[in-house]
Amino acid sequence: MNTTKDVIVLTGAGQLGMAIVRRMAYGNKIFVADWKIENAEAIAETLLEAGFDAVPFKVDISDRESVLELIKEAQREGEISMFVNAAGLSPSQSTKEHILQVDLYGTALLLEEFGKVMKKGGSGVTISSQSGYRMPALTAEEDRLLATTPAEALLNLEMLQPDKIKDTLHAYQISKRCNGKRVMAEAVKWGERGARINCISPGIIVTPLALDEFNGPRGDFYKNMFAKSPAGRPGIADEVANVAELLMSEKGAFITGSDFLIDGGATASYFYGPLQPENNEEDSQ
Repeated sequence: MNTTKDVIVLTGAGQLGMAIVRRMAYGNKIFVADWKIENAEAIAETLLEAGFDAVPFKVDISDRESVLELIKEAQREGEISMFVNAAGLSPSQSTKEHILQVDLYGTALLLEEFGKVMKKGGSGVTISSQSGYRMPALTAEEDRLLATTPAEALLNLEMLQPDKIKDTLHAYQISKRCNGKRVMAEAVKWGERGARINCISPGIIVTPLALDEFNGPRGDFYKNMFAKSPAGRPGIADEVANVAELLMSEKGAFITGSDFLIDGGATASYFYGPLQPENNEEDSQ
């Protein structure tokens, strides 16, 4: 008897991605993919212990062959009906070149390739960041290039050359700006398959990495950031999952190509409140 299930693929094995798949993946096969297999194994084990059907998989989202191998393995289990991308590097984790390779090119590659295989009626979300909202506006042509340039040519754009990217924060911000623009353009292509794709841009969310930051040398900076936001606190992964659940379920059937900012109002405070840059150190998240 054929017992194939629909498949949900998670790239980026962390608390955010796990919170989302726990909402959406019951009854489905879950591929938990990460460039560190031990991370994928840890999240898959937690899901298995909670009764889900999950397997770990090693993937490098900045390598097309690696992404295609992930898709190939997932399709052996069934049709891919949901996709969650929560992979990425922060400004403090690597070089500006590596951040562009993973956060910008890698996300574009995932959206491009998964858009070719999604099941009719399927849906996806990619996790971006509030940081994409904090960079000065780009021109309409620059936005168009970020949105529509084929993934393999993206890093050749003049605006993304190393001499144009001043530091890792700039690389991170333009990557996140690009994520939102790619989702808009890819939503048109995904729609041809009857599938939807959206973007979520979280602010400071409590995760093991964030807790390390709160207790580290920049802890006061982060605490000040959320203290001066309207919500007055950081978010939690399940609050991001609340938004993802709407977007990925039939309740969000009319939503595609959109970016949802979920940051407790920190971006509002950054532009129009006590977090305005002239009064504070430049934000890095």
